[in-house]
Amino acid sequence: MVGSQKEINMLEGSLWDKILRFALPLAVTGILQQLFNAADIAVVGRFTGEKGALAMAAVGANTPVIGLILNLFIGISLGSNVIIAHAVGRRDSASIEKVVHTSVTFAVLIGVVIAVLGELGAEAILSTQKVPDEVLPLALLYFRVYMTGLPVILLYNFESAVFRGLGQPKIPLIALFLSGILNVLLNLLFVVGLHRTVDGVAAATVLSNMVSSVILMVFLLRADGPARLQWRKLRPDGRILGRILRIGIPAGLQSAVFAFANIIIQTAINSLGTTVMAASSAAFNVEIFAYYVLNSFSQACTTFVGQNSGAGRIRRCKKAMGLCMIEGTAALAVTVALILLFGRRILSVFNADPQVIEIGYIRLVVIFSAYIFTLSYEVISGYMRGFGISVTPALLTMLSICGTRITWIWVVFPHNPTFGNIMTVYPISLAATAAVMLVALLLLRPGAKKREV
Repeated sequence: MVGSQKEINMLEGSLWDKILRFALPLAVTGILQQLFNAADIAVVGRFTGEKGALAMAAVGANTPVIGLILNLFIGISLGSNVIIAHAVGRRDSASIEKVVHTSVTFAVLIGVVIAVLGELGAEAILSTQKVPDEVLPLALLYFRVYMTGLPVILLYNFESAVFRGLGQPKIPLIALFLSGILNVLLNLLFVVGLHRTVDGVAAATVLSNMVSSVILMVFLLRADGPARLQWRKLRPDGRILGRILRIGIPAGLQSAVFAFANIIIQTAINSLGTTVMAASSAAFNVEIFAYYVLNSFSQACTTFVGQNSGAGRIRRCKKAMGLCMIEGTAALAVTVALILLFGRRILSVFNADPQVIEIGYIRLVVIFSAYIFTLSYEVISGYMRGFGISVTPALLTMLSICGTRITWIWVVFPHNPTFGNIMTVYPISLAATAAVMLVALLLLRPGAKKREV
């Protein structure tokens, strides 16, 4: 396998240190990935002169739509993670080889299809969000350029899922670190040097993602054992793809519907004006750092449970979930404390307007007050998916989080159209989701019987 001497042995020995070794690189990877968008926002906000607020609003208006597309396919890539983790647990080399080649092929093909559809429907997609007329041209420009790079962006995420399933989270981190530096340099080149606006930062994001996907491709081409990528075997295996989609589609739909709910919320935010749009966009690009910390423990739970359930070690699966919850809580507490301590300074990087900073800080405080609920349902979801149970957490999340938020915006918000009113729905929906997910865990009892994954 890829650098087998560096793989984390999830099947034997202590768990607490291995979970940290797995989760922390994932958290850093997610944070670096988010820095792509944060760099976009910061550069256009600070270096496009009087267009700064409009450019920030344009990139921010794209965040929910692009998030919907990416979350759908990142969720589907989770199927690759689970299938390859189970294959590692069973020591099934043939399945590992098929997952690698199927994942890479599927990512590129579906990326091309979605990119074409996105280009054709760009104006209709953004118009549904009630983006202000003065923001729409820049928002469309960013979206169209971003769509051209979707195949390599999806390729990177599916390649990362393969490495996670193999127990090697550091390799995607290395690729993203290098491409992240490139992204910042290209942002400055295109915007400051060539005087571009949102098209420049979008092009920088596409090119840097291309570099990260190529780096991971090189690692796979040079791998030892069944994880080695071979050009002549690059085709989807129908049975493996079916298994990936069976687990991945519910997870992807969960993330996509979650993003759809955020589009509904973004539409309400857009109705409050450019200043609120810019503030919310900046705050989102800060709060997401903490989300990646807690989500890394959810992904760790999925992979550790996947390998150990594949090996039939159920008690070890339960222990992994408990440790992910404990360690995730500690890591999240430190992250949130640091962000809130320096929150206003961080927000000022995106935009120096005092009103933008204060509105953005309000969002940070409200969202973080409920992040313990987010950690709880994410880890429980990761635990269930490690056993191949994907539909239940997807449905529960869609009903509780998305249903609550969409209903709130359509029913409650019109009677009190303020930013504070919008923020109120976040802790309500997150607490409700954590509660129903805990009930589902107690009723389903994953691991009580052997499941085919």
